[in-house]
Amino acid sequence: MIDSETFTQLTSPEKIIQTGGLLLVLAVIFAENGLFFGFFLPGDTLLFTAGLLIATGVFPIPIFVLLPSVFVAAVLGSLFGYYFGLKTGDNFRTRKENFFFKKRYIEATELFFNKYGGRALVLARFLPILRTFTPILAGMVKVPFREYLMYNLIGAFFWVFFMTLFGYYVGVWWPDAKKNLDYIIIGIIVVTWIPVITTYLKEQRRKKQEQQAGEIKNS
Repeated sequence: MIDSETFTQLTSPEKIIQTGGLLLVLAVIFAENGLFFGFFLPGDTLLFTAGLLIATGVFPIPIFVLLPSVFVAAVLGSLFGYYFGLKTGDNFRTRKENFFFKKRYIEATELFFNKYGGRALVLARFLPILRTFTPILAGMVKVPFREYLMYNLIGAFFWVFFMTLFGYYVGVWWPDAKKNLDYIIIGIIVVTWIPVITTYLKEQRRKKQEQQAGEIKNS
């Protein structure tokens, strides 16, 4: 079980970078992009923070080294998630809930996937939880591997380069941004979580309406 200190370190982008450098950044990106227990890891904010700290000289890694490295980690993580979903199939849906797995995560991901089809594999990169569970669901429903690989590469490219370069150029244009990093991270979290929450609430509302309609029909 993860203790509170370790949990804090793994959910703080700045601490991840300070503690483990590039290797830990890559491990977190890999896990958050396809290991079902990695949903709580800070993918978006980690990329943004890494870019910003490189621009301000705090993270001594060239940006041209970070970008391809995290791109490969994101692609491999999602491929692992796809393979996991392919092998576990519907057994994953019936697994017992715990801190690392909630059935509502799959439900929200499935709704998003059904609504956007292949595009979900690209769009979900920018949304927490969905980014973790979409590769698994794609494997579960047996999306053709060639199709999945194409969307995986496209999604990883846009996500990694957008979030990292966004942070990098914020650091270039606003050198004092590090002093307000906590507030910026909170803003990113709020913006990226809004679509996830609304998707889940819509699904719950739809299920409730269907249940009420069924009760009226049977009465």
